[in-house]
Amino acid sequence: MTPLSSPIVHEARGPLPVLLSVPHSGRDYPDWLVDSASAGHPALSSLEDPLVDRLVWRALQRGCGAVIARAPRAAVDCNRSEDDIDPSVIDGARRGRVTARARGGLGIIPSRTQAHGFLWRRPITPVQLDERLDQAHRPYHQAIEHQLRLLVDRFGCALLIDCHSMPPPPGGTPPIIFGDGRGRTADDWVSREAIDIACRCGFDAGLNDPFAGGHVIDRHAWPARGVHALQLEVDRRCYLDEGLREPGPGFDRTAAFIDTLALELGEALLGRQFATAAE
Repeated sequence: MTPLSSPIVHEARGPLPVLLSVPHSGRDYPDWLVDSASAGHPALSSLEDPLVDRLVWRALQRGCGAVIARAPRAAVDCNRSEDDIDPSVIDGARRGRVTARARGGLGIIPSRTQAHGFLWRRPITPVQLDERLDQAHRPYHQAIEHQLRLLVDRFGCALLIDCHSMPPPPGGTPPIIFGDGRGRTADDWVSREAIDIACRCGFDAGLNDPFAGGHVIDRHAWPARGVHALQLEVDRRCYLDEGLREPGPGFDRTAAFIDTLALELGEALLGRQFATAAE
């Protein structure tokens, strides 16, 4: 059986202590995964953050590091912890604490969507779950850990920006939402500066509502050691066409915003790092 694809890793090669994470844009669907889906590929691809891996191209050209999932979210969700399990999709799983996300169908193995209902023809075994973790989930987080360590060794600090997109939200929700785990994953000034940068780029922005951040930033942030992490959510209408699948007229503007965010936040973090070191 074809294994899941491991993540793409871009090592930082520029002057900024910034690492981008893109966990939900993987499009490498093995045949066995599609065959196991009740409604086929369309149901599985609906879980993607479409083309967010391409939105980061300007920041990558600048030399920012990145870890980008190739395995689809439908197979294993890299923004969930290993124990975030919906027992309905794992045969014989222990029925302990089930998170609200897993109850809603979006655990580490997504179980259902509102549009397509239950996704799978049958549950998988614990052994199959462990294989998916070994092939895609664990390498993803090991890569983030390694790249952040390299940045801290080089600069004394690091910023992780975990990049996502959201379906068109209800009216009144800004098109850009940053999450800092309600203050756990980044110092307050980092979040405030991120919102200011978005506004200077022409985007209204909010913080932690309705998305405060997931497993990626919770796992890898350590503000007390100089490692800050933000989750970034972008309204898909900002960069996709009317069908919300292909690049739209706002694609390059949104890519330029992510590049500016990485540049200005990275420079601000370095400035604070140097100021502290000089005291």
